[in-house]
Amino acid sequence: MTQKPATGDGAALEWIKSSYSTAEGPDCVEVAAVPDHILVRDSKNPDGPRLALPPATWAAFLPYASGH
Repeated sequence: MTQKPATGDGAALEWIKSSYSTAEGPDCVEVAAVPDHILVRDSKNPDGPRLALPPATWAAFLPYASGH
């Protein structure tokens, strides 16, 4: 896992907000896929730092995040 600083190019990525986020809140996380990583950021701070996870690490994490 690496942490990437925001570079200002986040708008060019297709960010997907967590289904637990609503228009009324609370804000959660957003993810975007790039060729070699899954990027994760705080939806309250879209210009802040991002985690960059290899796809296999992201896939291994998902069962824990979904509660299954």
